[in-house]
Amino acid sequence: MLECIGRIERYVDDDRGRFMQSEIVQDAVVRNLQTLAESSQRLSDVAKRSQPGIDWRAIAGFRNVLVHDYLGLDLDTIWLVIEQDLPQLKNGLEAMIEGE
Repeated sequence: MLECIGRIERYVDDDRGRFMQSEIVQDAVVRNLQTLAESSQRLSDVAKRSQPGIDWRAIAGFRNVLVHDYLGLDLDTIWLVIEQDLPQLKNGLEAMIEGE
């Protein structure tokens, strides 16, 4: 999951315009979000409980939206996920690793 976040960070480079203007970047980001969300479902319940501030159910639901509504995705919403949700998730995942 951290690898997916790292890739997304490199692809967008904190540049909303880059994301919005490049279909290649959009495709790469969406694919990594799908992989990340799918991977979250494979975490143990114990691991998830160690980070109660992360909405694991919402991540799983987001995966379904990404996979089943690919052609109807709202790029503004995806950008908000990148900007607002991924940093929190990254911090939580890093804390999980440090706690091991």
